[in-house]
Amino acid sequence: MKNSILTLAILLLTTLTALSQTNKAQNTNTIVIIHGAWSSSNDWQHVSEDLTAGGNSVISVNLPGHGSDNTPIPVISLKLYVDEVKKAIGDKQNIILVGHSFGGIVASQVAEEIAPQIKKIIYIAAYVPKNGESLLSLAKTDAESHVGKNLIVEEKAGIATIKKEGIADVFLADAPARVAEYVSNNLKPEPLAPLAAPVTLTEGKFGKINKVFVYSLNDHTIGYSLQQKMAKDAGIKRLYALPSSHTPFIMFPHVLAQIIALEAK
Repeated sequence: MKNSILTLAILLLTTLTALSQTNKAQNTNTIVIIHGAWSSSNDWQHVSEDLTAGGNSVISVNLPGHGSDNTPIPVISLKLYVDEVKKAIGDKQNIILVGHSFGGIVASQVAEEIAPQIKKIIYIAAYVPKNGESLLSLAKTDAESHVGKNLIVEEKAGIATIKKEGIADVFLADAPARVAEYVSNNLKPEPLAPLAAPVTLTEGKFGKINKVFVYSLNDHTIGYSLQQKMAKDAGIKRLYALPSSHTPFIMFPHVLAQIIALEAK
């Protein structure tokens, strides 16, 4: 199955490269990128730059408590994340939501709350929840993930961290050693409360929005089997695949940008 999807992905990406060279007209849609847990908008810089160079309007949202943002842990919630994305979108229409990992949870709830403004959701190695599910409830079903054996939960502090020696394996096993070392030395703790917060989704709003999924075939954060199950359960028919770890925006930023650009047309 992996081989057949990968072959299809290579053929599609050949077409995408040609399209990116021939069509750089300004897109009327707005691409909104939502990063995942233990990440920030900075990690999407190369993808964002490629998309912008191709004539796309791009907003890369940095969630509270991530990157250089120092919002206090006790006030951080899933609702705060959703509100931050909605604020970035404002009254813009024809929004293409791009959610990576935990960003898929946030994107799903945003889509539910402002459904008329959302044209499509692109899930990239992301969690695709059903009503009442959370990241933690989905992660508990993932037998292939390496997160569990490396996870450190500090309930009193309200944070979750990954053992330093496990960070490269969990998130970016295919990255250059210098990149893996930098990430391992600079990873911030993740606010715990949003990871356990369930989404509230309806068929009439979230359920009617067009969805795309990009598989990461060598993912140690969200196992390939769970990715397949979530995409199938959500009825997602348009699928891509990259031979990457959980961070394709590091190893395949240009290809990923081309996929997003094509789906944003």
